[in-house]
Amino acid sequence: MQQDLALGLLWYAVFIVSLTSHEAAHALTALRCGDPTAYDAGLVTLDPVAHIRRSPFGMVIVPIASFFLGGWMMGWASTPYEPHWAQSHRKYAALMALAGPAANLVLILIAALLIRGGMLAGWFKAPQSVETFEQITTAGAPGMANGAAILVSVLFSLNLILLVFNLLPLPPLDGSEIVTLFLDDSTAERYRAVMGQPTAQMVGLIVAWHLIDFLLDPARLIALNLLYPGAGYH
Repeated sequence: MQQDLALGLLWYAVFIVSLTSHEAAHALTALRCGDPTAYDAGLVTLDPVAHIRRSPFGMVIVPIASFFLGGWMMGWASTPYEPHWAQSHRKYAALMALAGPAANLVLILIAALLIRGGMLAGWFKAPQSVETFEQITTAGAPGMANGAAILVSVLFSLNLILLVFNLLPLPPLDGSEIVTLFLDDSTAERYRAVMGQPTAQMVGLIVAWHLIDFLLDPARLIALNLLYPGAGYH
């Protein structure tokens, strides 16, 4: 029980850091591209409190529930923007949308560098098989290295989950905004109006929740084989 609680706390700490980085990247990119809405709301920050206050359900209740139900964490937050700005500057709006997943990709790369560096130092080694999200790497020796291996494994896994999930082209996920780049102005306006409806967003989240189960295993295998060239995980 204590071990499960400790693992849950570790997951949640990594989740908060990862999602805060994701939302702060959205807010900063929007500011740099001419929309100060998120900045005015105090969201251009890595302080998680500001983001939790805006999205307590997605940043507290859902991740904790998803961990106990599925063994991994999922949740969400939101970054406000000016709709007229997004409509008038579709490329900037798409760049803002991509900034969040890009932040998760950066955290994946940081975790990968820590893993490879730990392998050079003899702290970590490639696992024989990867059965859980906490086994992206394993300790080369007992002791503190074991806790460090779990930490970087969760950092790698959780940001991979957030990256794949948020790139799905479904509302209200970031991938839905990127779709507007391939539409003409009038179609993009109608598309955004539909995607902004609460019903469409709820349906999008439900569909995305079911799709992620099918997408995570292939994505994780690709990521593992890039992390450990020649390992041949399958």
